[in-house]
Amino acid sequence: MAAAGGEPTSNYSFILSISEEEARLKALDKYLSTRSYIQGFTFSHADVEVIRQFSRPPMDQHFHVVRWYRHIEAIYGGSNEKIEPCKLQTSKGKRAQPHWSSPEGTKPSKLRLYNSLTRNKDVFQPQNGKKVTWYCCGPTVYDASHMGHARSYISFDILRRVLRDYFKYDVFYCINITDIDDKIIKRARQNYLFEQYREKKPPAVQLFEDVQVASKPFSAILNDTTDPDKKQMLERIQNAVKSAVEHLEEAVQKKLPGEEINKHAEKLLEEAKDVLSEWLDTKFGSQVTDNSIFSNLPKFWEEEYHKDMEALNVLPPDVLTRVSEYVPEIVAFVQKIVDNGYGYVSNGSVYFDTMKFDATEKHSYAKLVPEAVGDQKALQEGEGDLSISADRLNEKRSPNDFALWKSSKPGEPSWDSPWGKGRPGWHIECSAMAGSILGESMDIHGGGFDLRFPHHDNELAQSEAYFENDHWVRYFLHTGHLTIAGCKMSKSLKNFITIKDALKKHTARQLRLAFLMHSWKDTLDYSNNTMESAIQYEKFLSEFFLNVKDILRAPVDLIGQFQKWEFRETELSKSFYDKKAVIHEALCDNIDTRTVLEEMRSLVSQSNSYIAAKKTARQMPNRLLLESISSYLTQMLKIFGAIENDEAIGFPVGGNGQNINLESTVMPYLQVLSDFREGVRQIAREKKVTEVLQLSDALRDDILPELGVRFEDHEGLPTVVKLVDRETLLKEREEKKKIEEEKKRKKEEASRKKQEQEAAKLAKMKIPPHAMFKSELDKYSKFDENGFPTHDTEGKELSKGQMKKLKKLYEAQEKLHKEYLQMVQNGTAN
Repeated sequence: MAAAGGEPTSNYSFILSISEEEARLKALDKYLSTRSYIQGFTFSHADVEVIRQFSRPPMDQHFHVVRWYRHIEAIYGGSNEKIEPCKLQTSKGKRAQPHWSSPEGTKPSKLRLYNSLTRNKDVFQPQNGKKVTWYCCGPTVYDASHMGHARSYISFDILRRVLRDYFKYDVFYCINITDIDDKIIKRARQNYLFEQYREKKPPAVQLFEDVQVASKPFSAILNDTTDPDKKQMLERIQNAVKSAVEHLEEAVQKKLPGEEINKHAEKLLEEAKDVLSEWLDTKFGSQVTDNSIFSNLPKFWEEEYHKDMEALNVLPPDVLTRVSEYVPEIVAFVQKIVDNGYGYVSNGSVYFDTMKFDATEKHSYAKLVPEAVGDQKALQEGEGDLSISADRLNEKRSPNDFALWKSSKPGEPSWDSPWGKGRPGWHIECSAMAGSILGESMDIHGGGFDLRFPHHDNELAQSEAYFENDHWVRYFLHTGHLTIAGCKMSKSLKNFITIKDALKKHTARQLRLAFLMHSWKDTLDYSNNTMESAIQYEKFLSEFFLNVKDILRAPVDLIGQFQKWEFRETELSKSFYDKKAVIHEALCDNIDTRTVLEEMRSLVSQSNSYIAAKKTARQMPNRLLLESISSYLTQMLKIFGAIENDEAIGFPVGGNGQNINLESTVMPYLQVLSDFREGVRQIAREKKVTEVLQLSDALRDDILPELGVRFEDHEGLPTVVKLVDRETLLKEREEKKKIEEEKKRKKEEASRKKQEQEAAKLAKMKIPPHAMFKSELDKYSKFDENGFPTHDTEGKELSKGQMKKLKKLYEAQEKLHKEYLQMVQNGTAN
C-alpha cells in the first residue's frame, strides 16, 4: 500500500513466503488493517499482484482483505492483464470527479404592467436599479371622499405594496392635494354666502320671495342641462323646493304659531340651499375677498380624506404636496415653459400652445388619448367652471390650448406673478410639484381612468415642454371605473356612497378583498353581490386559519412535530409549490390579484380536504406542512394590505389593535375550560343528567359567543376552540336561530298538512259507496239501486268506457269504507 505522502510501497515477500493459503490470508488481513484509504492510503501494483495470488475470493471473516479485494476488483474487473506501475496513481484522490453540468432550469418571469402610453403590458424596468419613483394624482378636497376615490387609492395601495413587499422594489411614493381649484373656490364662496344669509334669519315672507327669485336662474340652468344624471338631480332639488314652498305658504295663510312657521321656513332653507347658494354667488360672489374663506374648506376636507385613508388601511405617501404650498414653484415652472416657446400670455393669463408643441419634432401632444384631441366638452371640464366664459375662451389662440396660469377675477383667491394677480391652472400643479420632487423623469404616474384626457395628456405636454424631453413618465397606470350596482355613481341616482358610508356596512378588509377580486385596471361594480363574495371569501379563509391554529395548539413533544410524510402530504406539498408558482406568474402578469385570490382559494380547499381525510382516518394532520401553507397565505394577505399587524397566521381578532397577543394570552385558559367542559359532558352523558348537558350547550351557544369565543363539538374528537370577532359570532347565532325557526315552521307545516290529509282521508272513508256519486248532480241524473250513476245530466245513458271508470272508483270507495267500518269496530276511528 502507498500513503498519500508518497511513502514506498510495501514488501510482501514475508507474507508470500507463507505456503498455507489460510495462514497467508490471516497475515495479510492483519497487515491491511493498518492501511485505510480514509487515512489517505491507496493501492499500488504490488498490492494488485498479491491479491491476485489467491485461488479464490477471500472469505468474509478476513474483513480487510475482502475490502481491498473488492476495491481492486471494482477497478480492474478481475482482469489478469499486467498493469504498468506508472498507470497507478499513488496520491490521494486518484479518481477524478466526473463532469458536472448545471441544470437548465426555467427562465424567470418578468413583471409586466399595463402601460396606458402603449396600451400594452410592458416589461417593468425602473430607471435606477431597484428604486421606483411614483407620482399619483390625489383628491380635490371640496367634499367627502367617495367610493370612486377609494377605487383608485385602494388599488394603487395594493400595487405599491406588491412592488415594495413582493418584488422588493424601493418605492418612493408621492401624492398631491389639490386645494386650489374652481370647484373649491365656488363651493367655499357659496357656503360662506349661504351661512351669512342663514345667520340673518330672514322672515318667512322674505325667504319666500328670495327663493322665488333664485328659482328663475336655477330653472334656466336646469333647462340648459343635457347630462341626464345631472338633469335628474336638479329636477329633484327643484321639486323638493316647490314642496317646501307650498308648506310654508300654507302655514302662513293659516296663521299657524310662529314656532310652526319657523319650522317650515327652516325646512325650506335646507331644501333650497343649492338654489339660494347659486343665486347669492351670482349677486355677491365678487365681494368675497378673504383668502382664508378659500383655505378653510379644503383644510377640513383634507383632514377627512386622511381619516378615510387611515380607516381603509391605505399607506401614507412618502411625500404629500399641496398646491397652495407650491405656488412659487408653479410660477417658475410656467415661466420656463413660456421661455422655451410653448406658452403665451393673454390678458394676464398664460396658456399652453398645443399646436406649437405638437409641431416640434421631438414632441407629441395627447400621447395617452390622441383620438380625444378636439373634444371641447372634455377640454372645458378640464379648465373648470369659472374658466369657460366667452371672454376666457376668446383669450386662446386655439380651442385646444389650456390654462397654465389664470388671472384672478373678483371673488377668487390670487397670488403675485410676472403676469399679474392670478392662480394656477389645474394641470400645471401636478407637473410643477412632481417635477420638484421627482425630477425630469419618473418611473410611474398613476390616476383614475377618467383623468387620461385632458388632465394627464396636458401634464405630459407641459412637463416635456419644461424639461425638453419626451419621457417625463415611463409607465402610466390608470385604475378602472367604479359603478354602483351596474350604474354610474351619481347623487341624482341616490347611489352616491361616501367612504364613511361604505365603512358603516363593511370592514376595510372586506372592501379591499372586493378590490383584490377584480383587475385593478378594469371596471369594478360595487354591489351587494360583489361585497357578499368578498365576505364569503374572508369567512372561508378565516375558518381555515382557525382550524390550522387549533391543530397547531394540540400538545406535541419536540420530536413529535416532525411527522412521517405519506402520499397525502407529498401530494399537498406538490400542490402548494405549484400554486406558489402560478401565483408568482399572476403577479408578474400586471399584478393579477384576481387570479392570485382564486389560486389561494383552491389551495385552501385542497388543504381542507387533506385535514378532513386525516381526521376521518383518526390521524393527526402534518403540523409543519399546514403551518407553512397558512403562513404563506397570511404573508400574501399582508402584502396586499388585508392584514394590518404582525399576526403569524390568519386574521387578527378583536380589531383596533387590541388583538396583539390576545390569542396567546387567553387560549390556554379557554383550552382548560374546554377540557373541563368535555369531562363534565362525559359524566353527564354516562349518568344521563340532561340538565348539565343543557347548561354545557348554553355555555357554547349563548355565553361564549358574547365574548368572541366559538366552541365546535365533533363526535369522537376534541372540541375545537376558536377566537372569532364577537359581531361575527352573534351574526352566525342569529342566522342559526333563523334556520332553526324555519325548520320548525316547515316541520309544523308538514305536520298540519299531514293531519289535514288524514282528516280528509277519514272523511272520504266515512262515505258509503252507494252515496258517493249522488252528490254529483251536476254530472249525473239517474242512479241504480246501489247508487251507481247510469245517465248524465242530459239524460243520456253512460257509455261502457265511462261505466268502467266509475266502477273502479266505486270499488275503491267500497274498500275504503270497509276499512272505516273495521276501524269503528276496533275503536280506532276518530
